[in-house]
Amino acid sequence: MTAIRLGMIVPSSNTTMETEIPAMLRAREEVAPERFTFHSARMRMQHVDPEQLRAMDDQSLVCAEQLADADVDVMAYACLVAIMAHSPGYHRVSQRRLSAVAGKAPVLTSAGALVEGLQHLGAKKVSVITPYMKPLTGTVCEYIEAEGVEVQDSVSLEVSDNLAVGRLDPADLVDIAAKVDTSGVDALVLSACVQMPSLPVVQRIQDSFDIPVVTASVATVWRTLRELGLEPVVPGAGWLLADRS
Repeated sequence: MTAIRLGMIVPSSNTTMETEIPAMLRAREEVAPERFTFHSARMRMQHVDPEQLRAMDDQSLVCAEQLADADVDVMAYACLVAIMAHSPGYHRVSQRRLSAVAGKAPVLTSAGALVEGLQHLGAKKVSVITPYMKPLTGTVCEYIEAEGVEVQDSVSLEVSDNLAVGRLDPADLVDIAAKVDTSGVDALVLSACVQMPSLPVVQRIQDSFDIPVVTASVATVWRTLRELGLEPVVPGAGWLLADRS
Protein backbone atom coordinates (compact mmCIF):
# COMPACT_ATOMS: atom_id res chain seq x y z
CA MET A 1 0.00 0.00 0.00
CA THR A 2 1.23 3.51 -0.83
CA ALA A 3 2.02 5.48 2.29
CA ILE A 4 -0.09 8.49 3.24
CA ARG A 5 2.17 11.53 3.54
CA LEU A 6 1.39 13.77 6.53
CA GLY A 7 2.95 17.23 6.47
CA MET A 8 3.45 19.05 9.77
CA ILE A 9 4.17 22.75 10.26
CA VAL A 10 5.89 22.92 13.64
CA PRO A 11 7.78 25.40 15.83
CA SER A 12 11.55 25.04 15.54
CA SER A 13 11.80 24.12 19.23
CA ASN A 14 8.99 21.56 19.16
CA THR A 15 10.22 18.10 20.16
CA THR A 16 6.89 16.39 20.91
CA MET A 17 4.60 16.63 17.89
CA GLU A 18 6.92 14.57 15.70
CA THR A 19 6.93 11.94 18.46
CA GLU A 20 3.30 11.71 19.56
CA ILE A 21 1.55 11.97 16.19
CA PRO A 22 3.70 9.26 14.56
CA ALA A 23 3.25 7.09 17.68
CA MET A 24 -0.53 7.32 17.40
CA LEU A 25 -0.58 6.60 13.69
CA ARG A 26 1.84 3.69 14.11
CA ALA A 27 -0.52 2.29 16.74
CA ARG A 28 -3.36 2.71 14.25
CA GLU A 29 -1.46 0.55 11.76
CA GLU A 30 -2.16 -2.39 14.09
CA VAL A 31 -5.91 -2.10 13.45
CA ALA A 32 -6.13 -0.47 10.00
CA PRO A 33 -4.39 -1.06 6.66
CA GLU A 34 -2.98 2.45 6.09
CA ARG A 35 0.68 3.35 6.35
CA PHE A 36 1.94 6.87 7.08
CA THR A 37 5.10 8.85 6.51
CA PHE A 38 5.83 12.16 8.23
CA HIS A 39 7.30 15.34 6.79
CA SER A 40 7.96 18.58 8.69
CA ALA A 41 8.70 22.22 8.01
CA ARG A 42 9.75 24.45 10.89
CA MET A 43 8.95 27.99 12.06
CA ARG A 44 11.46 29.72 14.34
CA MET A 45 10.28 29.99 17.97
CA GLN A 46 12.03 29.46 21.31
CA HIS A 47 9.88 31.14 23.97
CA VAL A 48 6.11 30.93 24.23
CA ASP A 49 5.28 34.62 24.38
CA PRO A 50 2.98 36.75 22.20
CA GLU A 51 5.80 38.42 20.25
CA GLN A 52 7.54 35.19 19.23
CA LEU A 53 4.24 33.48 18.52
CA ARG A 54 3.13 36.20 16.13
CA ALA A 55 6.52 36.29 14.38
CA MET A 56 6.45 32.51 14.07
CA ASP A 57 2.97 32.48 12.57
CA ASP A 58 4.18 34.81 9.82
CA GLN A 59 6.51 31.99 8.70
CA SER A 60 3.74 29.43 8.30
CA LEU A 61 3.02 30.26 4.65
CA VAL A 62 6.60 29.48 3.62
CA CYS A 63 6.37 26.18 5.50
CA ALA A 64 3.15 25.29 3.68
CA GLU A 65 4.78 26.02 0.33
CA GLN A 66 7.74 23.79 1.26
CA LEU A 67 5.49 20.91 2.30
CA ALA A 68 3.48 21.27 -0.90
CA ASP A 69 6.71 20.48 -2.76
CA ALA A 70 6.67 17.08 -1.03
CA ASP A 71 3.16 16.41 -2.40
CA VAL A 72 1.80 15.63 1.07
CA ASP A 73 -1.74 14.26 1.36
CA VAL A 74 -2.75 16.43 4.32
CA MET A 75 -1.10 19.29 6.18
CA ALA A 76 -1.35 20.10 9.90
CA TYR A 77 -0.33 23.39 11.49
CA ALA A 78 0.93 21.86 14.72
CA CYS A 79 1.04 24.75 17.17
CA LEU A 80 -2.17 25.42 19.06
CA VAL A 81 -1.17 28.53 20.97
CA ALA A 82 0.21 30.43 17.96
CA ILE A 83 -3.32 30.34 16.53
CA MET A 84 -5.23 30.93 19.75
CA ALA A 85 -3.00 33.85 20.80
CA HIS A 86 -3.72 35.63 17.51
CA SER A 87 -7.45 36.39 17.65
CA PRO A 88 -10.73 34.50 18.21
CA GLY A 89 -11.59 32.19 15.33
CA TYR A 90 -8.16 32.65 13.75
CA HIS A 91 -7.85 28.94 12.93
CA ARG A 92 -10.32 29.50 10.09
CA VAL A 93 -8.30 32.43 8.75
CA SER A 94 -5.05 30.47 9.05
CA GLN A 95 -6.50 27.48 7.23
CA ARG A 96 -7.67 29.69 4.36
CA ARG A 97 -4.27 31.40 4.10
CA LEU A 98 -2.36 28.14 4.16
CA SER A 99 -4.74 26.42 1.75
CA ALA A 100 -3.96 29.09 -0.84
CA VAL A 101 -0.34 27.88 -1.04
CA ALA A 102 -0.71 24.23 0.02
CA GLY A 103 -1.46 22.78 -3.39
CA LYS A 104 -3.98 19.95 -3.31
CA ALA A 105 -3.41 19.09 0.35
CA PRO A 106 -6.22 19.88 2.78
CA VAL A 107 -5.02 21.97 5.73
CA LEU A 108 -5.97 21.75 9.39
CA THR A 109 -4.71 23.35 12.59
CA SER A 110 -4.28 21.88 16.05
CA ALA A 111 -6.27 24.81 17.45
CA GLY A 112 -9.17 24.15 15.12
CA ALA A 113 -8.92 20.40 15.72
CA LEU A 114 -9.24 20.84 19.47
CA VAL A 115 -12.33 23.04 19.38
CA GLU A 116 -13.90 20.92 16.64
CA GLY A 117 -13.18 17.78 18.64
CA LEU A 118 -14.84 19.25 21.73
CA GLN A 119 -17.85 20.30 19.66
CA HIS A 120 -18.01 16.80 18.13
CA LEU A 121 -18.16 15.39 21.66
CA GLY A 122 -21.01 17.76 22.48
CA ALA A 123 -18.94 19.35 25.25
CA LYS A 124 -20.51 22.51 26.65
CA LYS A 125 -18.19 22.88 29.64
CA VAL A 126 -14.56 21.72 30.03
CA SER A 127 -11.52 22.01 32.27
CA VAL A 128 -8.11 22.68 30.76
CA ILE A 129 -4.47 21.97 31.62
CA THR A 130 -1.73 23.98 29.90
CA PRO A 131 2.02 24.48 30.31
CA TYR A 132 1.67 28.23 29.64
CA MET A 133 2.02 31.31 31.81
CA LYS A 134 -1.34 32.27 33.32
CA PRO A 135 -2.09 35.19 30.97
CA LEU A 136 -1.55 32.98 27.93
CA THR A 137 -3.70 30.23 29.45
CA GLY A 138 -6.38 32.87 29.87
CA THR A 139 -6.13 33.70 26.17
CA VAL A 140 -6.49 30.01 25.27
CA CYS A 141 -9.54 29.67 27.50
CA GLU A 142 -11.11 32.77 25.95
CA TYR A 143 -10.53 31.31 22.49
CA ILE A 144 -12.24 28.06 23.44
CA GLU A 145 -15.14 29.96 24.99
CA ALA A 146 -15.52 32.04 21.83
CA GLU A 147 -16.22 28.73 20.09
CA GLY A 148 -19.13 28.04 22.44
CA VAL A 149 -17.41 25.84 25.04
CA GLU A 150 -17.24 27.18 28.61
CA VAL A 151 -14.02 26.65 30.57
CA GLN A 152 -14.83 25.87 34.20
CA ASP A 153 -11.28 25.48 35.54
CA SER A 154 -7.75 25.74 34.19
CA VAL A 155 -4.28 24.83 35.42
CA SER A 156 -1.19 26.72 34.21
CA LEU A 157 2.20 25.06 34.72
CA GLU A 158 3.87 28.40 33.87
CA VAL A 159 6.71 27.17 31.69
CA SER A 160 7.65 29.72 29.02
CA ASP A 161 10.69 28.03 27.47
CA ASN A 162 9.38 25.75 24.72
CA LEU A 163 12.19 23.20 25.05
CA ALA A 164 11.46 22.95 28.77
CA VAL A 165 7.79 22.30 27.96
CA GLY A 166 8.85 19.34 25.83
CA ARG A 167 10.85 17.95 28.75
CA LEU A 168 7.93 17.94 31.19
CA ASP A 169 7.20 14.48 32.60
CA PRO A 170 3.81 13.30 31.32
CA ALA A 171 3.45 11.13 34.42
CA ASP A 172 2.94 14.33 36.43
CA LEU A 173 -0.34 14.83 34.59
CA VAL A 174 -1.88 11.96 36.54
CA ASP A 175 -1.81 13.99 39.78
CA ILE A 176 -2.61 17.28 38.03
CA ALA A 177 -5.68 15.77 36.36
CA ALA A 178 -6.86 14.47 39.73
CA LYS A 179 -6.66 17.97 41.24
CA VAL A 180 -8.23 20.09 38.50
CA ASP A 181 -11.91 20.81 39.10
CA THR A 182 -13.86 18.58 36.70
CA SER A 183 -17.15 18.53 38.61
CA GLY A 184 -19.98 18.94 36.14
CA VAL A 185 -17.76 19.30 33.05
CA ASP A 186 -18.24 17.37 29.82
CA ALA A 187 -14.55 16.82 28.99
CA LEU A 188 -11.02 17.33 30.29
CA VAL A 189 -8.41 18.87 28.00
CA LEU A 190 -5.38 17.11 29.44
CA SER A 191 -2.88 19.06 27.35
CA ALA A 192 -3.92 22.21 25.49
CA CYS A 193 -0.48 22.27 23.88
CA VAL A 194 1.04 20.00 21.25
CA GLN A 195 4.49 20.41 22.85
CA MET A 196 3.51 19.25 26.36
CA PRO A 197 3.92 15.45 26.37
CA SER A 198 0.78 13.56 27.34
CA LEU A 199 0.34 10.48 25.15
CA PRO A 200 1.97 8.00 27.57
CA VAL A 201 -0.74 8.69 30.17
CA VAL A 202 -3.79 9.63 28.07
CA GLN A 203 -5.44 6.22 28.25
CA ARG A 204 -4.54 5.73 31.92
CA ILE A 205 -6.17 9.03 32.82
CA GLN A 206 -9.11 8.34 30.49
CA ASP A 207 -9.72 5.07 32.31
CA SER A 208 -9.95 6.97 35.61
CA PHE A 209 -12.59 9.43 34.33
CA ASP A 210 -16.15 8.93 33.10
CA ILE A 211 -15.88 11.94 30.77
CA PRO A 212 -13.80 12.27 27.59
CA VAL A 213 -10.12 13.08 28.09
CA VAL A 214 -8.58 14.77 25.06
CA THR A 215 -5.36 16.54 24.13
CA ALA A 216 -4.31 18.89 21.34
CA SER A 217 -2.25 16.10 19.77
CA VAL A 218 -5.07 13.56 19.97
CA ALA A 219 -7.46 16.08 18.42
CA THR A 220 -4.96 16.75 15.63
CA VAL A 221 -4.83 13.05 14.75
CA TRP A 222 -8.63 12.80 14.97
CA ARG A 223 -9.06 15.72 12.57
CA THR A 224 -6.32 14.42 10.25
CA LEU A 225 -8.00 11.04 9.88
CA ARG A 226 -11.38 12.65 9.25
CA GLU A 227 -9.82 14.93 6.62
CA LEU A 228 -8.46 11.84 4.88
CA GLY A 229 -11.87 10.17 4.98
CA LEU A 230 -10.64 7.50 7.39
CA GLU A 231 -12.31 6.16 10.52
CA PRO A 232 -10.77 8.14 13.43
CA VAL A 233 -9.65 5.19 15.54
CA VAL A 234 -6.35 4.83 17.40
CA PRO A 235 -5.89 2.30 20.22
CA GLY A 236 -4.95 3.70 23.62
CA ALA A 237 -5.47 7.38 22.82
CA GLY A 238 -8.54 8.24 24.83
CA TRP A 239 -12.21 8.86 24.09
CA LEU A 240 -11.99 10.88 20.87
CA LEU A 241 -10.05 8.15 19.04
CA ALA A 242 -11.76 5.14 20.65
CA ASP A 243 -13.33 2.45 18.48
CA ARG A 244 -17.11 2.85 18.85
CA SER A 245 -18.06 0.04 16.44
